[in-house]
Amino acid sequence: MKFDVVCFGALNMDKLYRVNRIAREDEESYITDFKESPGGSAANTAVGLARLGLKIGFIGKVSDDREGKLLIEDFERESVDTNGIVVLRGGRSGAVIGFVDGEGERALYVDPGVNDSLEIEEIDLQYAQNTEFLHLTSFVGEKPFKAQKNLLNALPDIRVSFDPGELYVRKGLASLEPIIEKSTVLFLNRNEIKVLTGEKYEKGSKILLERGAGIVAVKLGEKGCYITDGKESHTIEPFKVKAVDTTGAGDAFCAGFLYGLIRGKDLYECAQLGNFVASRCIAKIGARTGLPTRKDLQTLFRR
Repeated sequence: MKFDVVCFGALNMDKLYRVNRIAREDEESYITDFKESPGGSAANTAVGLARLGLKIGFIGKVSDDREGKLLIEDFERESVDTNGIVVLRGGRSGAVIGFVDGEGERALYVDPGVNDSLEIEEIDLQYAQNTEFLHLTSFVGEKPFKAQKNLLNALPDIRVSFDPGELYVRKGLASLEPIIEKSTVLFLNRNEIKVLTGEKYEKGSKILLERGAGIVAVKLGEKGCYITDGKESHTIEPFKVKAVDTTGAGDAFCAGFLYGLIRGKDLYECAQLGNFVASRCIAKIGARTGLPTRKDLQTLFRR
């Protein structure tokens, strides 16, 4: 089976604790509620794409512990192929432990676990190249970051989409350039593009196009998105919905935009699709709960 997209990123179990207040140094607070759900940026995008009816694979690493089994089982329920996931005997799967108070303030702690031990030798190159797009997101450690760059060197003709996130952006432009120069589309938010280029998003996008990116898509939150390929540029308003939870909105945008590219849509409609999928995501609690199906697209877009 040839995939439409193979996603490659960290796999984490999100463990969210609601607390009366976020404790500071030498303070105590108490937990009022707890929710656990599968997460990870690339993983959320993979689920978003699978719900839209595309054939999706995943490259990542988990332990054979309870969390690793849950992460894989959730993918299987969502029809995301798991044959590219390395399962390590021992160790612990990745987790994000979050504390949220009544005002919505958050404190997040990432435990990368076995995510950060993934190396190029563990990746099935045939699996990775059997796709129309390879979608890359961030890890905490250097080993998997190096594995991503080595994979692109091993597969020079692969089409790449890249959503570096804050973790990778802080590595600096020179460090990311080997991936950026091979990216058909580069996804960033307004803060990330400022950190990466030192410029606001319009001028920063031009810098990234000059460094080799084919398309730069800037996620602007409540202001929608800005898209440019150097020939045309668009600022596109978001769909108006009541935001219940913005967790995963950027990952959802990537899913909608990539769906448009794979379906041969123009730049403007790809951005509309990204905005639409993101709007459905933020209307429900959790990164995946509100992600739409292909049938949902038919209410707004003729297919």
